[in-house]
Amino acid sequence: MKPLNIKIQIYLLVFSVFFACNEDEILREVPLDFASPENSYITPADFTSAVNALYDQARFALSDGEKRPMDYLYATDLGYNGANQLNEYFGSYQATLLPTSEQALFPWKTYYGIISMSNVILNRLDNSALTGSQKILVEAQAKLFRGLAYRNLAHLYGGVPIELNEVRSPKTDYVRASRTEVYEQAKSDLEFAAANLPGIAQVRDGEISNLAAYHILAEVYVTLKKWNDAIQAATVVINDPSTALMTQRFGSLANEPGDVYWDLSRRYNQNRGSGNTEGIWVWQYEVDLPGGSTFSSTLAGPQLERDHAPFTWGFSVRDPSGVTPFLNLGVSDNTGGRGIGRFRGTNHLNYGIWEYDWNDMRNSQYNMVRDVKFNNPASEWYGRYISEFMSRFRQNRDDTIRRFYPYQAKVTTPGQHPPELFVDPILKTLNAAAAGTTYSDQYHIRLAETYLLRAEAHLGNGNLAEAANDINVIRTRANAKLVTAGEIDIDFILDERMRELGVEEKRRLTLNRLELLYDRTLRYCEGKPGIAPRAAGVQPHNNLYPIPFSEIERNTGAVLAQNPGYAAE
Repeated sequence: MKPLNIKIQIYLLVFSVFFACNEDEILREVPLDFASPENSYITPADFTSAVNALYDQARFALSDGEKRPMDYLYATDLGYNGANQLNEYFGSYQATLLPTSEQALFPWKTYYGIISMSNVILNRLDNSALTGSQKILVEAQAKLFRGLAYRNLAHLYGGVPIELNEVRSPKTDYVRASRTEVYEQAKSDLEFAAANLPGIAQVRDGEISNLAAYHILAEVYVTLKKWNDAIQAATVVINDPSTALMTQRFGSLANEPGDVYWDLSRRYNQNRGSGNTEGIWVWQYEVDLPGGSTFSSTLAGPQLERDHAPFTWGFSVRDPSGVTPFLNLGVSDNTGGRGIGRFRGTNHLNYGIWEYDWNDMRNSQYNMVRDVKFNNPASEWYGRYISEFMSRFRQNRDDTIRRFYPYQAKVTTPGQHPPELFVDPILKTLNAAAAGTTYSDQYHIRLAETYLLRAEAHLGNGNLAEAANDINVIRTRANAKLVTAGEIDIDFILDERMRELGVEEKRRLTLNRLELLYDRTLRYCEGKPGIAPRAAGVQPHNNLYPIPFSEIERNTGAVLAQNPGYAAE
């Protein structure tokens, strides 16, 4: 397995130099002016820095940037690549998901990086200066991240090698554990974390708590078909007195037109500090602050706006006087900010899931944007809606696929973009080179999903009435038609996840763990007409990722078997 932590490689090099000299202990040098194995992982501050690095790596793997995190969404039942790209963004599974592709390698190396960092922390605790209670807390934190990494590796690749020790020299004889064994390892780590992390009321915004561990543990129990254990773990989260679904308007734009579901995704509203009792684990993205990972001067942080919001500012249609009714830069309004319309929602996301109840709050004009006003004051159509002239704006394939389509308002922050991004603060036009990030903290775990996990466990347990009750808690908040027990199956739960979570969810992880990626993608993912194959050419074996060929190649001491359906190299 490829060593993944550059710092650890440097430490190993330093260590080998000193270890090679077989002199008396008194001659052993301890560096004083740079980090080394001899002087690191001693004080509480050392371990705090190491745990903070785990937060950063996990956020990087699951939320940062555009390319890799978006790979959890493209070519699923949620949406597809609307650009003319086959080997990028899952335009085609056969061109994208190969043993030699970056798409297959990135999650592998990133999650094993988290595991490697966690193992170093855990293996250094005994010789540290930490007190007993401090050691338990750090162990719980490291095990939550390691459990999360093993869970995600099992979702994506199936069985993978399990390593629980700090690797101090090259190792080339890894073998794959079974998928069940990997889930069991994740379960063990998460059980310790759940039992020993502080409660959610005792941690800072963005910091992991016992409830985050219980939520992830509930999903692992579901995957292992331990239905009662899953119900109990989810119930701990749901019944905690510090958590509740938000049911009343709140936060930064509570006095503006909207609804409570819209409030959930407005800027500054995700954390408990804002009064939000629904966020269980929230990635922190303070703009232009150290550690915030989002900057007004460049594209950084979660770029859901750039990919999923439409490209309305790219329309060339003109009004009768020859003026384009949309300004020719992205605008901080409901037209989509600085979107480029690459991740186009499937018809199932845009229309199909709402047929059950079109009046569902999550499908309101505030949350599923289906019509927008022209924003160029120089146009005689200014302030009128695109729907009045739709035939003029449907002249070619890209008009429908990329320039305007229904999209989820949670991916953009209209009126709340950083002021440094405005080219014209009156028109609210945005800097084309720097805008496109979703300028809000991002939910990693939200209480609504915990209800859906418990519903899934009740379904597995054969208790459809209780599954319906959990789903109806969410649907009641959305003022939506309630579901009956007889309507509950896994497809209804997956549709409800789309309605509630949408592009907030890392959809590929959910579909892969259920082994339904192929089925749902084949049914609902169109793929760009005339460019990509139907459903992006998904095949049954794509329910798992390929093992990266580079990992197979360097593992010379044992066979690291490839997943079925993929070429050996």
